[in-house]
Amino acid sequence: MGLVTEYVLAELRLFRTEQRLSQEDFGRKIGYSGSHVSSVETSQRPPTDEYVQKIDDAFQTGGMFSRMLGKLAKLDSTPAWLRDWIEFERLARLLRWYEPAFIPGLLQTESYARATMAGMHLTPAQIDQRAQSRLERQTVLTADDPAQFVFVIDAMVLRRPVRGEPGVMAQQLQHLATVAELPHVQLLVVPKEVGLYPGIVLVRDTKDRDGGTLSFTPAHWRAFVHLARQQQPPTA
Repeated sequence: MGLVTEYVLAELRLFRTEQRLSQEDFGRKIGYSGSHVSSVETSQRPPTDEYVQKIDDAFQTGGMFSRMLGKLAKLDSTPAWLRDWIEFERLARLLRWYEPAFIPGLLQTESYARATMAGMHLTPAQIDQRAQSRLERQTVLTADDPAQFVFVIDAMVLRRPVRGEPGVMAQQLQHLATVAELPHVQLLVVPKEVGLYPGIVLVRDTKDRDGGTLSFTPAHWRAFVHLARQQQPPTA
């Protein structure tokens, strides 16, 4: 289990002890055996939606644990380095993204997103979680006051087929054409005739609401971010 789920389990254990209930008594109140409660609290069983819902119902928490599990558990499927970037995506006023290998995540269809996870030794549930998380990030494109987006994609990304699924790339290209019609989205393609050119490395940067600039690039297989705020000269 991930760290976030472990946090939820710690909160469940604390809640039970605050109720001054043994695992057996707690289990009887929610319709589970004491051994089941023990196995959940010791991470031998996952805290299922049904399990936490019964806790919420029995103790009239207003759905607290169900919301906690539903919202926080998504973080377990998101790499730690990406969590900060997702927040910057949400706050950005200008986002520029260069991509030499894949369609940018904000522009991916669900089928394409799932295809990028093939061969990653993920369970079906993990793939579902990651694909859903990626699609939810795309709401920044249709927000009421959206940022300006500039996507630069290497032409080979558009020509690279999805093995065994010819319809996936056709659907993806149609989706790109649709998104490119949005007034705040600019989609640029580097043609193959350019050949080798400087900058063949994934780069993303944003400008936030305060004028800061954040750049992101993987180097030596490690991701890092740098935030440099623009210093404005004092005014008289």
